[in-house]
Amino acid sequence: MYAIIKTGGKQYRVAEGDRFKVETLAGNEGDDYQFDDVLMVVDGDNTTIGTPLVDGAAVTATIVSHGRHKKVEIIKFRRRKHHQKRTGHRQNYTEIKITSIVSSGATKSASDNTQADTAQDTDPKAASKEDAATTQQSPFLSAPQGEADDLKQLKGVGPALEKKLTVAGIYHFSQIAAFTADDLEIVNVEVKFKEEWVEQAKELAGN
Repeated sequence: MYAIIKTGGKQYRVAEGDRFKVETLAGNEGDDYQFDDVLMVVDGDNTTIGTPLVDGAAVTATIVSHGRHKKVEIIKFRRRKHHQKRTGHRQNYTEIKITSIVSSGATKSASDNTQADTAQDTDPKAASKEDAATTQQSPFLSAPQGEADDLKQLKGVGPALEKKLTVAGIYHFSQIAAFTADDLEIVNVEVKFKEEWVEQAKELAGN
C-alpha cells in the first residue's frame, strides 16, 4: 500500500516505514504529523485518485529530525568585467518516517485547522476589505446631495485625488467652503488636504 502526498509544493510517493526529507514542518522531534493533502492511494488492486484530493485519506508520519541540506554554491562571473561573486544557500528540511496510511475516514488534523485560521486572520485581501469598509464610514456625506461638483476644478486635484475625496464623503464645494479646523484634521487622515482649497471652494461655490 502506498500513497501520493503533497507538502512544501512537492509530491512524494510514500509507503509505511519510508524515511525521507521534506520541506520544513512545524513540530518537534518525536511529534506525529498528519498529511491531509493525499492525491492518490493504492491498496493492492484498488486505486483511488483524488479530485484533486482523496476524501477522508491521510498519511501519518513521525518527525525524526530537523536540519539543513548541503550548501549549494552559486557563482556569478562576468568575463572581461573583473566581476566574480560567490554565494551559497543551505535549505532547511525535516526528516520524517511514515507510520500509517489511511485511505478513508480520517479526520482533519488540528495543525491544518490552525494554519487555515491563521491564513484567514492574515489574509491581505480580507484586511483590505475591512479597511475599505472602515473608509466607507465617512464622517461627512454617504452620498452627494444632488449632483456632485467637479472637484477637479480645485488647483492640484486630479481624478485620483477627487476619488479619494468622494470616498471620504466630500462631493460639493459648499462642504469644503464650510470646513472648520476640526474638519481639516479629519480629512487629513485620508487625504493630504490643502487649506487653500477652502478659499478656492468658497469662490467656486459662489460664497
